[in-house]
Amino acid sequence: MKKVLILFGGNSYEHEISCKSVNFIIDNIDISKFDYKLVGIDYNNEWYEVDNKKEINKEWKNNAVIKIDNIIEYCKEFDIIFPMIHGNTCEDGKLQSLFELYNIKYVGCNSYSSIICYDKLLTKIFLEKYSIPQVPYIIYNDNLNLENIEYPVIVKPCKCGSSIGINVAYNKKELKKYLKIAKKHDNNILIEKYIKNNRELECAVLEDKNKLIISDIGEIINNGNWYDYDAKYVSKIDTVISDIDVNIKNDIKNYSKKIFNILKCNSLSRIDFLYDLYNKKLYFSEINTMPGFTEISMYPKLINNEGISFKEIITKLLDV
Repeated sequence: MKKVLILFGGNSYEHEISCKSVNFIIDNIDISKFDYKLVGIDYNNEWYEVDNKKEINKEWKNNAVIKIDNIIEYCKEFDIIFPMIHGNTCEDGKLQSLFELYNIKYVGCNSYSSIICYDKLLTKIFLEKYSIPQVPYIIYNDNLNLENIEYPVIVKPCKCGSSIGINVAYNKKELKKYLKIAKKHDNNILIEKYIKNNRELECAVLEDKNKLIISDIGEIINNGNWYDYDAKYVSKIDTVISDIDVNIKNDIKNYSKKIFNILKCNSLSRIDFLYDLYNKKLYFSEINTMPGFTEISMYPKLINNEGISFKEIITKLLDV
């Protein structure tokens, strides 16, 4: 039986999302194949083994069994690590680099692709070289003339996930306000053209041994202006298999495979697109190297739609 360490939490704005995702993993892991332990990482980056018989929530430290002082030696006791952590310290490549330094096997994209994919600007620069269509954007700096900007625009910290710090500005006053908010999360900020009349489309990629499973296309049915944090994790917005034209679906699948390979991803990713209904243009939006695994998350739903059970998804991720 393979010994698995499942990590959650982390020093990130997405700490609570990780707690939601880890419950999905422990509810669906095949206990006939995997003997697992849970370790939570708190906001001070301290590691605690926790009771794996209890549901994880934001008060998880109340169920701590021991504090782990020698993290590396502890991790080496396991056959593989499943870092179900979103945002800083995991999706940004730091944790992956640590594991690679000590030859510890783990689930998820390697440090190289994690670093690039977590930085939205780096991702854009890489993909521009391969002619992947992207929404027009500029990089904010203090010398930027805000008078020349055509509104509305979407303001994004380059390194942040789950739509945190992202807002739509319809005028100069709002732009200044949202730039201040974005700066709280990252020093580098993107200002993108806001595609008002769009469809938000997503594709899941799962590496299964030596082949890639490319899912059908999911769509966010959002009654608000855009797919923000509340829509992703609070309001339980509908996510469905899209009925968009089959040619657009095929384009998304082909781009997803190409992007996954360009960025040298492995294991899994969710790749997001926007379709401009007015101009009939498809744009790459972003890539997530450790997508959400909550009960309403698109990634497991899309792979499940391919005839792969939730239990099988987790088994395929751990059987590497």
